[in-house]
Amino acid sequence: MSRLFHNALPLRVLTWHVHGNYLYYLTQVPHTFILPVDAARSPGYSGRSGTLPWGDNVQEVPVEALKDTEFDCILFQSASAYLDDQHRLLSEAQRRLPRIYLEHDPPQRHPTDTAHPVDDPSMLLVHVTAFNALMWDNGRTPVRVVEHGVMVPEGLRYRGDIERGIAVVNNLARRGRRLGADVFEAARAQVPLDLVGMDSVRSGGLGEIANLDLPGHLARYRFYFHPIRWTSLGLAAIEAMMVGVPLVGLATTELVSVIRNGENGYIDTDPRRLVEAMRRLLDNRGEAMRIGAAGRQTALERFNIERFVADWLAVFAEVAR
Repeated sequence: MSRLFHNALPLRVLTWHVHGNYLYYLTQVPHTFILPVDAARSPGYSGRSGTLPWGDNVQEVPVEALKDTEFDCILFQSASAYLDDQHRLLSEAQRRLPRIYLEHDPPQRHPTDTAHPVDDPSMLLVHVTAFNALMWDNGRTPVRVVEHGVMVPEGLRYRGDIERGIAVVNNLARRGRRLGADVFEAARAQVPLDLVGMDSVRSGGLGEIANLDLPGHLARYRFYFHPIRWTSLGLAAIEAMMVGVPLVGLATTELVSVIRNGENGYIDTDPRRLVEAMRRLLDNRGEAMRIGAAGRQTALERFNIERFVADWLAVFAEVAR
């Protein structure tokens, strides 16, 4: 069931709660987002969960009521939703609606030869970085790139008074080398480093910080460390830059298109040189302020929420036509 699209009307978009922070930023787009929920509020079906201030345009629908719910477009965010859930939960007519697949990650099995689960010229495949779009085998599906957009509290600025670095990685112990567990441990043995994120206590970290509190927490640290080998560009890293925290990270994936080494951050493929950069920032707060200010300008220009919303409005308009 759907309505005719008109530019003056918001679309009703069915999607899933996969990445909370990303979903929150996505719902700044002035459409209505329908989130399926189950009784257990299980992963993907947790709806308006967590501490984020969801807007009135974010609505919950029980999974058993989806077939009787009106929406205009489907936005998949996981292979399970695309390959399984739509066939179990949606009607045949609903499955003929305009459909988008939002891919959050680079390919996990092989960096260049992994076929994306969507191979459908009638759909649109949206990647969050140009690097991801390059590495996936996208098959016949038309591809668009919508880079991240973030918001931080008004007036929040870098302080850098804590003479330590900080990394934000969820489930680092379980995800291991891909997320740079060994890189982080080697660096922490040489410079003072804290870790926050889900299950970070298991890796000697400080635990999870509430979404809205994270930018203010990061602002006090001397630098932000991004030890991840293989990932999309992390929202926490962009939020840190938006506040003015200097970023030090591996020169891999999309980060190489964001950081100009020694100007708005430090990147390298040799962790030893990254440790040297960390020590310089710890020894020279003025240098950290300079690097952080340049990084903030980059984030404001490239990852502002207004650009993100405009890009998504264009994507939704394209598929709804």
